[in-house]
This record gives sequence, C-alpha cells and structure tokens, in this order.
Amino acid sequence: MAINDITLAGGMRQNLASLQLVAALQARTTQRLATGKRVNSAVDDPSAYFAAQNHTSRASDLAARKDSMGEAIQTVKAAIQGIDGITKLIEQAKGLTAAARGATAADRSTLAAQFDALLTQIDQLAGDSSYRGTNFLSGDTLTVDFNEDGTSNLSITGFDATSSGDLNIAGATNNWVADTDIDTSATALDTAMNTLRAQAKTLSANLSVVTTRQDFTTNLINTLTTGADQLTAADQNEEGANMLALQTRQQLGVVALSLSSQAQQSILKLF
Repeated sequence: MAINDITLAGGMRQNLASLQLVAALQARTTQRLATGKRVNSAVDDPSAYFAAQNHTSRASDLAARKDSMGEAIQTVKAAIQGIDGITKLIEQAKGLTAAARGATAADRSTLAAQFDALLTQIDQLAGDSSYRGTNFLSGDTLTVDFNEDGTSNLSITGFDATSSGDLNIAGATNNWVADTDIDTSATALDTAMNTLRAQAKTLSANLSVVTTRQDFTTNLINTLTTGADQLTAADQNEEGANMLALQTRQQLGVVALSLSSQAQQSILKLF
C-alpha cells in the first residue's frame, strides 16, 4: 500500500509518529535491560563497541596463555616432586655406603646389589616425572608464552636426572670389596646431591616467574574485561526509569490519538 493511499489529519499523523518513536525507544530499552549492555552493536556507538571488542579479544587471547602457564606450572611441579623423590633415594643409597664400611665381604656384596637396585629406581623415577609429555628430568625444554603474540616468554630447560646422566652415579664397583670402592660411590652420591639441589633451585626460580606472570595475567584479564564492560554496560536503574517514562508517554500518546480520532469523527455528525 502506498504511503498516501490513506490520508490522516495532521494531528493524528503527528501522534502516530510519536507512538512509533516511543515503540522504537521501548524496543531499545528492552534490549538494554535484557542484555545489560548499552552498546550492543556498532550502530549504537562505533567507538565504544570496537574498543570493547578489542579489550574482549585481548582478554580471550590472554586467557589461553594463562591456561598454558598453568600447564607449565604443573610440569615444573612434577619435576620438583621427582627431584624430591630422587633425593630420598640417594639418601637411602648413602645409608648403604655407610653401612658397608663396617660390614663383611658377604654383606658388602648384598649392600652393593641393593645400591645398584636403587640406581634403577632413580632412573625409573626420573622417567616417570613427566607431565603431558614434557619431562624436565629427561632434559626436555618448554617455552612458556606470556603475551598474545609470544614476544614475552620464558624457556625452561631440564636436565638428565638418571644415574648415567647428569647425576653420574656408577654402579657399585667390585661389590664394594675395598673401602676405596665405597668411597667412590659415596663421592658420586654427594656430587649427585649437589646437582639435584642446584637444578631444584633453577626450576623453583622458573616456577616463581611463571606463577608471577600467571597472577599478572589474571589481573590484566580482569582489567580488560572491566574496561570492556564499562564501555558497553547499561545503567540498569537509568534504563528502568526510561522504560517507565516511555510507558507513560505511550499511554499519553494513545489518549492523544484517540482524541484526534474523535475530532475527525465529529465531522460525520454534520451530515
């Protein structure tokens, strides 16, 4: 139907236009109340909308990095727990060397066999200290990215925590027949213990860095999210008041339209 097919009086058309405007404003206010946002699309406020989108996208990217940091923390913790376990095994091995010094040849042979068995346990424990395929006690390296584009990162490098690796603990020589054989094993254990302590300090320092960056990332994500909300969030109290005002305007508009219609109908009485 063409717009001019029906002719309305000026007053009626003005009241109708007013009601249409109120309906549009009510629809907008209803959307704001439902979504809690003042800016729901670029049409509402292009500057605020795209700025909020940028904040939200960055927060999402950082959230993914934060998850990676959490996995890296668990990987380091698994290695530190492995070091603690290997340390206990080395302490047991040191106890064997101490017991062997005053033992008979037969007992020394038994203690030497137990010593070699502990070395096997050390190797197995080191191999089992992995987390999601990364094992710092097998010499693996993990790069942890801290920002969106990966330009801020930390590389964590492990070491070979096996008896034949960086710990360099050889098996019992000659079944510990001679005291010098025991001394050799005891010295190797002391050196291995120092290696474990040094590596544990390095891993702990890396753990502290990643934990600090994880906390910083959490706070930054909250800041970005809050900033995006402040750019787009609607004032619920204000929108509620707007809705009440629009409902009042709508009722008044209906009354005005009714009065205009009555004025037109009065003309029929002249015929």
